[in-house]
Amino acid sequence: MQVHDVDLRLLRIFVAIVECGGLSAAESRLNIGRSTISSHLSDLEVRLGIKLCKRGRSGFELTESGRITYQASLELLQQCDAFASTVASSKNELSGRVTIAIIDTLVSDPRSGVAHAIAALKSKSKNIQFDINVCEAREVETSVVNGRSLVGIGVSRHHLRGLTYTPLHNETNYLYCGVGHPLFNCPPQSVDAHLADAEVITSNYMRDKELRNDGLNYQNSAIAYHDEGIAHLILSGKFIGYLPEHYAAHWVEKGLFKAINPAQYSYQIPLMLITTKTATPSPLTQAIIKEIKRSHQ
Repeated sequence: MQVHDVDLRLLRIFVAIVECGGLSAAESRLNIGRSTISSHLSDLEVRLGIKLCKRGRSGFELTESGRITYQASLELLQQCDAFASTVASSKNELSGRVTIAIIDTLVSDPRSGVAHAIAALKSKSKNIQFDINVCEAREVETSVVNGRSLVGIGVSRHHLRGLTYTPLHNETNYLYCGVGHPLFNCPPQSVDAHLADAEVITSNYMRDKELRNDGLNYQNSAIAYHDEGIAHLILSGKFIGYLPEHYAAHWVEKGLFKAINPAQYSYQIPLMLITTKTATPSPLTQAIIKEIKRSHQ
């Protein structure tokens, strides 16, 4: 088939549907209603002559043709963005879409230079669009591997092949309890006894018990996948958990959180700039990498 502008638009909508996990979830991302999204998806299926997905009461599920089309769409759209960026660079201009995958809560870290990097890049050209996806640590890496994001900012325990990891700075994490928890106002001599009974939040992050090896009571009675979820559980006064110092500072200053034996229960995670080794960086990719490194020096 001949690829026209309308096809590229429909493919971008299809990619958004897949990445959001369904039509309803894609509404806020695309800023259009579900019926319109459904109509666009049907138009794409007609133009391609294939069934891309199953949708109904059982949920959203890609067909085999849909999975192949999704991967091909990522490659095509990435090449289109690279083409636009390269042509613009021949005129000494920066143009295109900067896609960044990033872990949550970094906005509260005063050492984070992401905003400065965006400002510096935006000041160089008005023809740059920004797309920032806040996601889990592993999703940051896969987003860069799959070409959905030009760069990623996150943490990694096991580095993936094909990716380059550049350290930016270390993030310090402490063990916190909230108001109402027995550890919040207990005397120092009673801390160990209360810690033996305290239920610790398990996180599907790099902040897990294997890394810390702290000997605490992980009962899996509370699990969170993001820092905000951990904060909610700590605020309940029923659980204790690890959070980045910069993120917990808001509640510490309000007297709602308290670090437990910070000299003993703390650890550091290296924050990384994650880029791909395989693809030749476009001028726009090179520019955002340069600005992120510069803003974190």
